[in-house]
Amino acid sequence: MARKYFGTDGIRGRVGEGAITPDFVLRLGWAAGRVLGRHYEGRKRILMGKDTRISGYMFESALQAGLINAGIDVGLLGPMPTPAIAYLTRTFQAQAGIVISASHNPYYDNGIKFFSGKGTKLPDDIELEIEAELDKPMVTAERLGKAKRIDDAAGRYIEFCKGTLPWGFSLSGLKIVLDCANGATYHIAPNVFQELGANVEVIAAEPDGENINHECGSTKPGRLQARVLESGADLGIAFDGDGDRLVFVDHKGELVDGDEILYLIASYRKRSGAGCQGVVGTLMSNFGFELALQKLDIPFVRANVGDRYVLEQMHQRGWVLGGENSGHIVCGDVTTTGDGIVAALQVLLALSEDGATLNELKQGMRKLPQHMINVRTSGKVTLKGNEVIDSAVQAAEAELAGRGRVLLRPSGTEPVVRVMVEGEEPPLVARLSEELADVVKKALS
Repeated sequence: MARKYFGTDGIRGRVGEGAITPDFVLRLGWAAGRVLGRHYEGRKRILMGKDTRISGYMFESALQAGLINAGIDVGLLGPMPTPAIAYLTRTFQAQAGIVISASHNPYYDNGIKFFSGKGTKLPDDIELEIEAELDKPMVTAERLGKAKRIDDAAGRYIEFCKGTLPWGFSLSGLKIVLDCANGATYHIAPNVFQELGANVEVIAAEPDGENINHECGSTKPGRLQARVLESGADLGIAFDGDGDRLVFVDHKGELVDGDEILYLIASYRKRSGAGCQGVVGTLMSNFGFELALQKLDIPFVRANVGDRYVLEQMHQRGWVLGGENSGHIVCGDVTTTGDGIVAALQVLLALSEDGATLNELKQGMRKLPQHMINVRTSGKVTLKGNEVIDSAVQAAEAELAGRGRVLLRPSGTEPVVRVMVEGEEPPLVARLSEELADVVKKALS
């Protein structure tokens, strides 16, 4: 059955356009309440949190009204990181959790994401049931739900994050700059790292409803890089607007992305004796990351881009570590979803145990030059079976001689084909990507 509203990461878009209107969100709350209520007996409860964008107030009220009208009790968490809502849904044994957030997008976008009672993505069949319910006329339940604000939600999550580390672990003597993206971690992350003993300097932690992700956070780390150098900090950490992604900056001001973060965690676990059964990356993971894991005899597989697909591969293989080069890292033995704060603490654990700097530890992996060109198309395209394109790809791969790779991937969000080439020699990588992009453009026209 084709999806009408749900994407791979919930429902997302420009506020006031498409599905992201107050009227739709009201009906979504009612439909979700009806469907989830059918699957559970007794009093039903759903937790709801949001990031700091201004439209969150409006959608929180609309969702709350819809859920109550469907007979569901609502636990209001206020501004909280997305992974915190997954954790608290499990802790309170709620039937589901709802996040109002558009992650790393600008403030004028927003979205709704659901978690199951286990703190995982909603099953596909439940999402499809909700979509089907949306097309029905809204009726009021015989027994209305109630809403209650959960005042200690932030403290509970802070203690959870600290509890993912060994007893007595301390960050004393470490100076850290935190970039909270003016988002949902603004009142959480500083407390976690300060309570663990770090000397913390905080930037982008003054949300006003419109400055979330604006020239800050994991997608715009330039300000953090400058501050780390200016303050002489040991490292910096930038989160995105809803706190499920992160990037590091080392003491030299160099960026450490998701691939390198995954490498640091995996290599530490391999060395420490805890072991690392394998790592799931994506089609966009750097080839140098794959080569570095090969040297450590750590199995590696690529999933399609998107945390849903990473988690599917992790569950299928029984592995507990996976993520994306964007900084969405899942430590499945600690929590159920990508969590920027938890992943950061895992890296700091590795640094502490090894007595090394972030810059020193990341040297075990060398990222290969990567060049990507977006080829515009007139609409949805199919690349499979195109002999001209297949021949050009084979020729490029032959020139790379096993020390690089080629990826052609239609975008899931815009009418472009992403043409990417990786390899050890930047001039060769640039030439091959341009030649392939030209072939794709002519073949698809």
